[in-house]
Amino acid sequence: MSGPAPTPPAVPRPGHDPGDVAARLRRVLGPVGLVRSTPLGGGLSNAAVLAELDDGRRLVLKTAPRATAPALTHERDLLGTEALFHRLAAPAGVRVPTVLHHEPPGAGTPAEWLLLTHLDGITWDAARAGLTPGDSAALRRELGASLARVASVTGPAYGYPRPAPRLTAPDWPGAFTAMLRAVLADADRFGVALPVPAARLAALPDRFRHRLAEVARPALVHFDAWAGNIVLDRTGTGAWRLGGLIDGERAFFGDPLAEFVGLDPLGEAEEDADLTAGYRSVAPSLTVDAGARARLALYRIYLALVMRVESVPRGYEGEFASWLDSWSAERIAAQAAVLDALEG
Repeated sequence: MSGPAPTPPAVPRPGHDPGDVAARLRRVLGPVGLVRSTPLGGGLSNAAVLAELDDGRRLVLKTAPRATAPALTHERDLLGTEALFHRLAAPAGVRVPTVLHHEPPGAGTPAEWLLLTHLDGITWDAARAGLTPGDSAALRRELGASLARVASVTGPAYGYPRPAPRLTAPDWPGAFTAMLRAVLADADRFGVALPVPAARLAALPDRFRHRLAEVARPALVHFDAWAGNIVLDRTGTGAWRLGGLIDGERAFFGDPLAEFVGLDPLGEAEEDADLTAGYRSVAPSLTVDAGARARLALYRIYLALVMRVESVPRGYEGEFASWLDSWSAERIAAQAAVLDALEG
């Protein structure tokens, strides 16, 4: 897993009044006492609070931006997607938070919210400096196995589970075409300049339709399992273990290979021997052939586009915005060149 990018700027998010937190908890759990509520950082969209109860429980309350806030086309009902991801991944043997309540926006609820159990531990990102090479190798193998279990879940259709039906399809070429063209339309809507002409990018799914058609099952994909969304745990000074995956709000049903792109957008996770060994311990059929490399390049372009375009509605500024602009431009151009070479 690659090193971190520059620190993102603080983005204004909905706040949490302790009284409001307590009221929501009572609605779901009955007469409970809130001892402390602490804002949690790390996310770039939702607000999250650690709620510590008088019975010893530690819960996480997440609140999305208001439904009227500017967002990308696929960023609808994201907390509903997160709830779905956790509910599907848990029976597959993946450690994830337990969903206690999800409330969509509606009358009297200007923004959706989600109540989860808290996974104790520390994120991989925060623990990185204290991990030995042996720790990291073992954890990557464990992570690979966990992500293969995620991919064992089959969805009802391809694409995003919560947005309008236009971002789903009965096959992967249709769904990915809709997903890519939606973010290109978002770029136009938000006035985001692209490093490669939009028409050339929009044509990619048709050029590589035969490669996308190699995907025969709508597998569950977290698509955001970077180090900040991986929880590690240990007992005392014992060995680190994978404590679980969090923040499944970007999940979709599609090509399980896409997980390797969301896992580490700064690198090429499919080249990590420990990660792939762990993955193959659960799913031995994993193969990175010419078709897979073409699809990986398509997904890298898609993720870089999402990250580039979301910077406008989220109001990124300063060093992080400058880095993201340069990195995404280089990533998109480089992966477009990879596709040209694979097609030649």
